[in-house]
Amino acid sequence: MKSRIIIYVGFLALGSLQCSFAQKVNDATTPLHLLQPDYPVPYEAPKVNDIEKVLTNIYTYLEATTPMVLIDKTTRKELKNNTKVDAATIMKPGDFRLTSYEWGVTYAGMLLSTTATNNPVYLKYTTKRLDFLVASLEAFEKFEAKNRDTNYSLYHSVHPHALDDCGAICAAMIKTAKETGTKKYDHFIHVYIDYISNKQFRLPDGTLARNRPQPNSLWLDDLFMSIPALAQMGSYTGETKYYNDAIKQILQFSERMFNTEKGLYMHGWIQGMEEHPQFHWARANGWAVMAMVELLEVLPENHSGREEVLQLLKQHIRGLANYQDGTGFWHQLIDRNDTYLETSATAIYTYAITKAINKGYVDPKVYGPVVSLAWNAITTKVLKNGQIEGTCVGTGMGFDPAFYYYRPVNVYAAHGYGPVLLAGAEMIRLVNNHKVAINDSSLQFYDE
Repeated sequence: MKSRIIIYVGFLALGSLQCSFAQKVNDATTPLHLLQPDYPVPYEAPKVNDIEKVLTNIYTYLEATTPMVLIDKTTRKELKNNTKVDAATIMKPGDFRLTSYEWGVTYAGMLLSTTATNNPVYLKYTTKRLDFLVASLEAFEKFEAKNRDTNYSLYHSVHPHALDDCGAICAAMIKTAKETGTKKYDHFIHVYIDYISNKQFRLPDGTLARNRPQPNSLWLDDLFMSIPALAQMGSYTGETKYYNDAIKQILQFSERMFNTEKGLYMHGWIQGMEEHPQFHWARANGWAVMAMVELLEVLPENHSGREEVLQLLKQHIRGLANYQDGTGFWHQLIDRNDTYLETSATAIYTYAITKAINKGYVDPKVYGPVVSLAWNAITTKVLKNGQIEGTCVGTGMGFDPAFYYYRPVNVYAAHGYGPVLLAGAEMIRLVNNHKVAINDSSLQFYDE
């Protein structure tokens, strides 16, 4: 019995010794380069099925929460006949406004999602809502003709008074008209493009401007509020004047607002300022890079100014890539990494850079890993119910850091939804056209 106890104790000691050897990890016992990093977001090649699930979740949420109904604002009753509108008629409130510029981006994202997935539900989302919107606007026009000087809920959609009222919606209408062959949007397409071309305030050299928050203010955001519509109108009509205006806006904004050393744009420029504070707000830089890829997609190859726009796009993409956070996101102020990580800008960059790869403007081996990391980060902000977290609310122009540092984020900030749809759709194209794999622990892109 005593000998058995001694043997048993010996086995325990040996096992303990072996365990201690097994647990010790050093350069002599373990291939340290194979240790798994503790990544804060998934570090892997995006998969088409996973991307499609994200798009489906967002679509399902938006389909359920953006109704196409007119109601009486006093009684809250639905109109049985949508042509019988009056001053009390409003759109039934949902989570988002179907007429906003953010929803112009969402319509475009839905269109591109159908192209990428061959799933018609996304196209139907846009066509159903644009059909409803145009029918409602036409009804209000008829009401106004009989009731002069009467205000009504969609007045600024019938009579735009700012680029925000019409630019993104106009671009979405033209894209949808081209996709479906419909002419039912043509009246408002021309109303909106007439506002952009002839009625929006401009500086003496023709640069689109605003008189807020200071006289003669350039907002970087306005590149997106105008250029996609102008570019699409050039494609829709064949009239080069729209292309020429779009190119002029990019070049004249860039001359004043692009920091060539950083490869970033300042958010605002005021004509009366001798010194221009440079706050490189993330989403505005997104609107700029998005405007350039939208223009280049339809601009004829031999059109004057195309090469200048393309070179600006490449410089901007390189500048953005230089400031990407290790999490895959970009910061609210791009070059200030103590500002929060922001979802909508990250999604816009992902879309624009991925489209630039897919169109052959930039190298997939260089930028494929950038957008893959960014897309994987974005997916962590898309909730199971389709809502998107981490998006900065609507933002004006400021000249102090606190203004940007402390802007709220909210799941009902509409700016995040369209960009994530656009980014996902372009990522599907990218993944389908390249072999993407982990090689020696890092993500690599290869030509198929």
